Amino acid sequence: MYFIQQVSVMTGLSKQVIRKWEERYNLVQPKRLENGYRVYSDTDINALLSVKSLSEQGHSVKRAVQLTKERVTSLETVPTSIRPIQHPPALNDYVFRLLEKGTHCNELELHLILQEAYHALGLSDFLTSVVVPFLNKVGNKWHQKEWDEYQESVSSLVVRDFLVQIRRNFRYREDAPLIIGACLPFEQHEIPLHILLLQFMMKGWKTTLIGASPAPGSIESLVKKLKPAKVILSATTTIPFETDSNLLNSLDQFAVEHPQIDFYLGGTGALDYTKRKKFRAIYVTNSIEDTLITQKNTST
Repeated sequence: MYFIQQVSVMTGLSKQVIRKWEERYNLVQPKRLENGYRVYSDTDINALLSVKSLSEQGHSVKRAVQLTKERVTSLETVPTSIRPIQHPPALNDYVFRLLEKGTHCNELELHLILQEAYHALGLSDFLTSVVVPFLNKVGNKWHQKEWDEYQESVSSLVVRDFLVQIRRNFRYREDAPLIIGACLPFEQHEIPLHILLLQFMMKGWKTTLIGASPAPGSIESLVKKLKPAKVILSATTTIPFETDSNLLNSLDQFAVEHPQIDFYLGGTGALDYTKRKKFRAIYVTNSIEDTLITQKNTST
């Protein structure tokens, strides 16, 4: 249960707006403590987030409330085993707590909550239901100017350091196939690669990461030295391609010269930049399943 100040921090809505939606539209029905203070549940917070999201998409608040209530009602009539994913997806208690501590840039508490969630949920659920939703909310809050750069930076760095710690302590077979994950030169966002490589490690791979903004030529040098089975190149922004217009042509030629290695390119920036481009040896994808196809074909 959460007090209204905590709900305001988590949702980005003012306390006045929360009370207004409660009283005018009967959107949520918080419980009252003996002292009269409102306390809100996870369900209440998700309802508020849903209305906020729908209103940002152009719906009136009244219509957004109606759609939210209809969605909740329809879900209640469907067996849990076949219920569709809600939009926006429901956030859990760990994400709410992380958002609260991130607002105040409390690094120690952020780390402790991540540790608690990881041990409680296991790695797979931890990544999909805590790390990814939390980072999405952090990005949204920064883009909408609800958070400043320091709040965004502290929260992201704590998550990155925690994922690095997990990767360092992850056990794998010595004969496991190797995959290299690499940010492109001038690309600063390495967290998506940490998540992807951890997903590969759960599938039996050992991994090596070339982190944020590597020096030109470092990717090719490491690939020659380690001879991995796969290489994943990542660009969340289009900055690498705008900075070096020949970057992809050079990497594609390198991939042609190493046909025994599968090269993949992913990330929002890469997908946007390469919409109408074709490569001889690099496969553009944002799906972990796609990158496993070659391994399956080889095994058969």
